[in-house]
Amino acid sequence: MELCMFFASGISRIADSFGVEWPMLIAQIVNFCIVAYVLYRFAFKPVLRTIDERQRRIADGLQYAEEMKRQLAEAERKRNETIKEASLSARKIIEEAKDAAEDYGERQKKEVELKAESILQKARQEIESEHQKMLTDIRREVATLVVQVTGKVIDKDLSEKEKARISESAAEQIASI
Repeated sequence: MELCMFFASGISRIADSFGVEWPMLIAQIVNFCIVAYVLYRFAFKPVLRTIDERQRRIADGLQYAEEMKRQLAEAERKRNETIKEASLSARKIIEEAKDAAEDYGERQKKEVELKAESILQKARQEIESEHQKMLTDIRREVATLVVQVTGKVIDKDLSEKEKARISESAAEQIASI
């Protein structure tokens, strides 16, 4: 208690030496508190609210920027995947086209070979037919010549029956050769 009394007397002496009047000091403290409250209520609080709002907007903007960055990265990844898929698809289509072209070429080649073989076969048949026809014509000519030569050698005119018999005989002999 003595310490409190000593302290209170010390404060009183200091206040007296500086010319402090207690009612005036209390009025100034109350005025200061009122001004501080009014400033806090009408100046600092709206300013702090505005600062908080701006910080929230900045945070939202940063979050939005991060989200856009992530979406951009995702879009870039999807674009690269799409390009890769399109490239693979294009390669596959090209390979299929090459295979189809080769198959078509092989089919065309086989068709041409078959047509060529058919043409050759027809030509051989035609040649054989012409050959047989020529042989038949030659046999007739030879038979006719034999008859004429025989008739001249014998020096007489042969009847149609004799000519036919000699022609047949000559044709058989020529055919056997």
